[in-house]
Amino acid sequence: MHYANGEKTPCRDLVAKELRRCSDQNTTLFIQRLLSSEKPDLVVFTGDNIDFDSKNATKSMDEAFQPVIAAKIPWAAILGNHDHESSIPREDVMKYLTQMDYSLSQILNPSMGSLLGQDESQMPVQVNGVGNYYLQVFGPSGSESENTSLLNLYFLDTGEYSKVPSVGGYDWIRANQLLWYQLLAAKLRGSAPEASTPTPALAYIHIPIPEYESVLKDPSKVLGEKHEAVLSPSINSGFFTALLQAGDVKATFAGHDHTNDYCGDLLGIHLCYGGGTGYHAYGKVGWSRRARVVQASLKNKKGVAKATPDILTWKKLDDARMSKIDLQTLYDASAKRGIFGAKGGPMMSPILLILLTLVITTCSSCLFNSLYAKCRRKVGVDEYSRVTEDIPLENTYPIDSDNSDDD
Repeated sequence: MHYANGEKTPCRDLVAKELRRCSDQNTTLFIQRLLSSEKPDLVVFTGDNIDFDSKNATKSMDEAFQPVIAAKIPWAAILGNHDHESSIPREDVMKYLTQMDYSLSQILNPSMGSLLGQDESQMPVQVNGVGNYYLQVFGPSGSESENTSLLNLYFLDTGEYSKVPSVGGYDWIRANQLLWYQLLAAKLRGSAPEASTPTPALAYIHIPIPEYESVLKDPSKVLGEKHEAVLSPSINSGFFTALLQAGDVKATFAGHDHTNDYCGDLLGIHLCYGGGTGYHAYGKVGWSRRARVVQASLKNKKGVAKATPDILTWKKLDDARMSKIDLQTLYDASAKRGIFGAKGGPMMSPILLILLTLVITTCSSCLFNSLYAKCRRKVGVDEYSRVTEDIPLENTYPIDSDNSDDD
């Protein structure tokens, strides 16, 4: 969103007549329209939520996240490379986000010590960054899947800028974060109904990994547009390799590059951008601000599924019609591996997750349905029937089986 100072904040990259009456409030209005149109169960903001020229970071965060809080929709966030450049340090920005209403954001969960089975009071093992955590989507209460995770979600802090003097550019996912993900993925796989088949997962990052460039080598497997360079780190620390080896993540979602909105299949993993959402952030004249939606179906022809049948994605544009474009299949359980391309026919049945990716800041933000809860509210509607908190590897919240209004 690159949210700054509300109605006093100018917009960028619009035609002259639009610039005169544009401010951060246009970002707010777009997000409100998205929430009304898609009715997501979870909103994910993937960094650069506030801009460097914000005069008061906490006030900017209050205003930036106001639409999702007012709608009483659970949300999660990670940081980008600009969130800390305003008036408070990076750690304090993330801590503030974790304390906001309806936020499911966390500093770190689980800790490395708990994954390793160590006594952390003696020599805690550090995980780089702030905002490395996961969430799980369980089936509706009363269903066969109520104690089974149907979808896992990983959130990783990709940092800001390189801390190595001889290496310029952006930071990268560090070795201890890779170990954290590998241990967590292995533990989640062990708790899956069939250990040989890991529960499908999605991963959210701010700075794209170098493979976002590699996927472009086969245009037949890419849907969407590229209008700027892929600004990934110069160091490839091996996150994509770790994803391939673990076998659970079906798609990653990055922000950072506002005028890229493509999504491509590389070795069965989709690497996706959301496109820019914020009006104070740079964009492209004549190219609508946009957001990515991700829908995970939790229902099959026989009722509530024991495993997620498929995951779809599309984008919504901030134009007069809220146009929906580029329908893609990210995962199909009936196929041996993820498939590329559009899926025809009617939209999926009511029990599902909608993941809406918004680019905020130099990055993207992401709206999307899901899981765990720290407050006792049911997926943006009533009371949660079951909440599990502060228990490593079991942060959950149920999906409402009666929610028939979802797309």
